Amino acid sequence: MNRLAESIAHHLDEIMGEMGLSSLPWRKMLGPARETDQGDLALPCFPFAKVAGKSPDDIAKALASSLENRMSENTELSSMVGSVSSSGGYLNIRAGTSWMAEPLTELNGDYIPIFRGAKASQDVLIEHTSANPNGPFHVGRARNAILGDTLVRLNRLSGNNVRAEYYVDDMGKQVGILAWAIENLSPEQVSELLESDGRDDGVSVWSEKSDHELVRWYQAANIMKNNDASVDQEVGDLVRRSEEGDSEVLEKFKSAYQPVLDGMLETLSRLGISYDTFTPESQFVIDGSVSEVMNRLAETEMHGVAENGAHYLELEGKGISGKSTKFFYQRGDGSSLYATRDIAYHEWKWTQCDRLVNVLGEDHKLQSKQVSIALESVGSKTPEVVFYSFIKLPDGKMSTRRGNVVYMDDLLEVAKELALDAVKEIRSDELEIDEMMKISEAVGTSAVRFNIIKVAPEKGFIFRWDDALSFEAGSAPFIMYSHARACSIVRKVESLGIEVDSIVNSYEHKAEDFANSPKGLVELLRVIENFSGVLDKSVEESRPHLFAKHLLSLANAYNGFYRDCHVINDGNVNQMHLVISEVSRNLLRIGCEGLGIIPLEVM
Repeated sequence: MNRLAESIAHHLDEIMGEMGLSSLPWRKMLGPARETDQGDLALPCFPFAKVAGKSPDDIAKALASSLENRMSENTELSSMVGSVSSSGGYLNIRAGTSWMAEPLTELNGDYIPIFRGAKASQDVLIEHTSANPNGPFHVGRARNAILGDTLVRLNRLSGNNVRAEYYVDDMGKQVGILAWAIENLSPEQVSELLESDGRDDGVSVWSEKSDHELVRWYQAANIMKNNDASVDQEVGDLVRRSEEGDSEVLEKFKSAYQPVLDGMLETLSRLGISYDTFTPESQFVIDGSVSEVMNRLAETEMHGVAENGAHYLELEGKGISGKSTKFFYQRGDGSSLYATRDIAYHEWKWTQCDRLVNVLGEDHKLQSKQVSIALESVGSKTPEVVFYSFIKLPDGKMSTRRGNVVYMDDLLEVAKELALDAVKEIRSDELEIDEMMKISEAVGTSAVRFNIIKVAPEKGFIFRWDDALSFEAGSAPFIMYSHARACSIVRKVESLGIEVDSIVNSYEHKAEDFANSPKGLVELLRVIENFSGVLDKSVEESRPHLFAKHLLSLANAYNGFYRDCHVINDGNVNQMHLVISEVSRNLLRIGCEGLGIIPLEVM
């Protein structure tokens, strides 16, 4: 209810002045009510008690009384505010129904309410996923990609210029193992090694997909190097040469990882995930950025040199404790470490944007903190970091190296099959099989995405199919069905020979139309009013689950409206109800697009 807070602010400011409370930061405390049955906005009055010399409850009652008196004398204010109350030391304010509907007469070309003037857009760079290209995506990696892509989508929805960035580890040990394996192992050796380790090396349904095929080489090499120290030495030599910018080795690494990366991106594209740029780690070694960073770090007060000649920053007293206080950035032989290259990469990213966001697993917290301190030590800005906890399946954790994984490709196929079963049960008598297959693919991928997005990033959870694919409230299919229901109304109106655009565009707001409005209509208007505010908050705080929950509320509210307010009665179209339905449909559509849910028109 940002618009309501802004609209009544000067009235509250005057009342606060009359009560001697204007010096207190009350504007920052005015926010959405926790108990929605009491109001839309709430102002806690506890901080005012000492200054006013009254109890919080008495202050809240006095504020409510003063605001009600103003409402009786001010028609504009009484239109904005439907009711005022006080409870337990809180001032509660509820928006007027007619006032909430006023923006419905100021629609853009897509029937989206214009709640406020356009805000200045930012150039935002969001780096996410950046998984080592050594094997197919498994469920454990999925949260980064889905969370990051959703942040990209929501930023674009809010009007920002966004760049989705993938940082390619083209010189690390895991890529080195893959490159060594491809060069040194035959298909027969790979099969023998996998079978000797007790793994099923039968023909996979994904055998023609490059990431699934080449991960076998990676796994076989890991088995071999556990029993042959020379393999580890050869891989180590390749990695060292890559860190020195050896073009021959880097090209060998790229030839090994690129087919795997292509396969990974194919999987992500099925989830609607794509990237604008791919930046290789080696770029910053080759262009001299890493050497320049190491020289600058050596000039800081925290710089130290170990007995073996390695260089580090001493981070004791900088929020780092234990064995991690020494942040090594240069080996004794002069070569850089991954974190050093990460510092150079961050400095480069800051030349590309106004706002920089990284999406990282919770296991990267320490290194991220170390890199941020190092950046500050050389006068650079630090990024915003969204840390997330890991997803588990009911059977436990996953590991690409060991091969005990559930791959995303398999997961999406299962999602599609389960969704198809659900669609057949509901619509088998009405839809052709091709249409049901299209719907099941959209429902399956959307369900996987939404089940991950709706949970706060810092919370871990277990992925369960029953939760993800339920058509009940709380799932992607529920939101998709609400959108499809709104689309069906458009088709019904058009079947009557009525042009929807002409009806919507000619609508004129009348306060009397909203007298004694049914609950379903009032609640829907309230959710619509909060749409842009929740979107802004989700973007500003990089917490997409807030918007996901709001889209669920919108879907639920629309269903209540659909129940209480018929758009068509005896062949006649209720103009106001059609306008509200169309606004809801389009907010559901862009909300789905913002979360990566596919807004089907038929389900």
